[in-house]
Amino acid sequence: MPTINSPPSETWNPNMMAHFLLFVLVAAAILAEPCFVEAAEPAQSSEDTAIHVPTPPDIVDKMLELARVSSDDLLYDLGCGDGRIVIAAASTYRCRAVGYDIDARKVKQSKDNVKRHKLETLVQIKQQDIFKLDLREASVITLYLLPEMNDRLVPQLKTLKDGSRIVCHQFPFEGIRYDRMITVKSTQDGAKHDIYLYTLPFDTVRPPQASLDRPAGR
Repeated sequence: MPTINSPPSETWNPNMMAHFLLFVLVAAAILAEPCFVEAAEPAQSSEDTAIHVPTPPDIVDKMLELARVSSDDLLYDLGCGDGRIVIAAASTYRCRAVGYDIDARKVKQSKDNVKRHKLETLVQIKQQDIFKLDLREASVITLYLLPEMNDRLVPQLKTLKDGSRIVCHQFPFEGIRYDRMITVKSTQDGAKHDIYLYTLPFDTVRPPQASLDRPAGR
């Protein structure tokens, strides 16, 4: 925790005092925020060939909103990074959530964040290869992976129960029709983000660009 030492008041002019008070207020606000450990990004480890780019918190919120997550859901985040999606899902919707990552450093980071948010009863973090997972128990899957990784997951995703929802950040599946796509400008990074919603069973008959009014989720 930073230590703030105040010089003798007689050496300060009004502008200096105003800046000091502003610094104290900002520091207090930062220290009051929930603790969330984040490593420098992007980053890699020996277990992982993917580059990690964290999803801005407001985009995480939109992903969960689009999937219509509820307390009845079991959410899997494949490539969970620092755990922000599973933590947001459990915190906001009180659903069970499991984050998977092959990177030991990310797994530890996620577990630390889950513990800091006191969500151990709802959230699990597991170090596993996402391409070897049995996904059938999940009702919601969240993904922020490169297109070739998304496509590689399709056979596993097809085993999900009908009505299960998949939300992809930025990259859609090739040749599979999405139910809905929204573009959101993040207030955190100022960039536009595409979010795609799919509902099982997959529809591969018509092109992904076609519009669809099918209700999503439950």
